[in-house]
Amino acid sequence: MKLHEYQARDLLESYGVAVLSGEVAETVQEAEQAAQRLAADGTTRFVVKAQIHAGGRGKGGGVKLARGVAGVREMAARILGMNLVTHQTGPEGQHVRKVLIAKAVDIAQEYYVGVTLDRSRSMNVIMASTEGGVEIEQVAEATPEKILKAWVDPESGLLPFQARQLAYGLGFEGKVARAAARFIAALYNAYVGSDASLAEINPLVLTKQGEVLALDAKLSLDDNALFRHKDLAALRDIAEEDPLEVEAGKHHLNYVKLDGNVGCMVNGAGLAMATMDIIKLSGGNPANFLDVGGTASAETAEAGFRIILSDENVRAVLVNIFGGIVRCDRVARGVVEAAEKVGINLPLIVRLQGTNAKEGRRVLEESELTLQTATHFADASDKVRRALAA
Repeated sequence: MKLHEYQARDLLESYGVAVLSGEVAETVQEAEQAAQRLAADGTTRFVVKAQIHAGGRGKGGGVKLARGVAGVREMAARILGMNLVTHQTGPEGQHVRKVLIAKAVDIAQEYYVGVTLDRSRSMNVIMASTEGGVEIEQVAEATPEKILKAWVDPESGLLPFQARQLAYGLGFEGKVARAAARFIAALYNAYVGSDASLAEINPLVLTKQGEVLALDAKLSLDDNALFRHKDLAALRDIAEEDPLEVEAGKHHLNYVKLDGNVGCMVNGAGLAMATMDIIKLSGGNPANFLDVGGTASAETAEAGFRIILSDENVRAVLVNIFGGIVRCDRVARGVVEAAEKVGINLPLIVRLQGTNAKEGRRVLEESELTLQTATHFADASDKVRRALAA
């Protein structure tokens, strides 16, 4: 689950991470009032930042500097309600409903620091770089030697010397290095304490006054751990998510919308990936990743069909089910029942393999549905190809 920047900022601050002073606003009036409160200490320079679940906001016009309360009012009026297009939103963009009003700072240097799981080592890894403000993927590709890494043993946790090594590796010295080490340790504690899958500060800045601050914050939480964090689960912003993915979640379906023309319904993530491959090999493009789980019941199949058919780009549907624990004849009856309720007017190819596969195919063939059955991957691929060519 992704958090907005202002939500991540508040959470990180609760763990002792040094962040910018700021307030979130949903209207121009609220933005003006927030600026007035922040200006109480004499602050005259502010930054107004669009709050959407995407990076590249500055390049898209979603981050603006403002002078005085009047400037904040002007910039908030520009940003609120805009359709912000970035490299992560796609051409459709994202509607801006909130802005963060923060105090501007005098930046001396920008850095990067992030925490995530290194699956190859089964350990969390802290990454740091002097190339702040640049996407870490670009740094890794162009200048990988500029990325410092520290792997954290899950039993001992982050050791003080590791945080100090990273701070000195970034070029910090003296009390600034100690502040940077405290920042890194606090960020790691926030990552672990919130059961996050990613905690990223880009940029981390050193101000001209010698402060080490998070100028931006990205925090993604592990959905599987949210049962331990009811307060954090309440931060979910459904408006920032794809409506079809939200609908799929209500039916406990694992669904990710893609840009293709062949809808697929599969049980099991591995089989789903293989199914997407055969769709690609057949000349089509997968319109989604949809894992209906181990049971593939009539209820989940019906929900799956409705979600797939809600995508106007879909020209054919491929159902690929392996009957391990679940019997294929039961799956077939569920598919027939669901398809009859939904009313599918597109080419439908169904491949069943595993327990009672022959019986399952017989159920499909004896139904009144207009569909095609397949036995092997090549058979399914060929039928998808012909359906798209028709």
